[in-house]
Amino acid sequence: MAVPKRKTSKARRDKRRNNLWKISAPTLVKCSRCGEYKRPHRVCASCGFYGDREVIKVED
Repeated sequence: MAVPKRKTSKARRDKRRNNLWKISAPTLVKCSRCGEYKRPHRVCASCGFYGDREVIKVED
């Protein structure tokens, strides 16, 4: 079994792990029906429509 000959330094270890913080913000698009921002390919939370179909009945 392979065993490291020397201890990995903190700098070398942290250089390897430096990409974990790069989380991108979710993409938002305007709803074609009401104009609110929503995630693409999902039902609009404010009007309940997905494209031209009403999927969820939303109370005012």
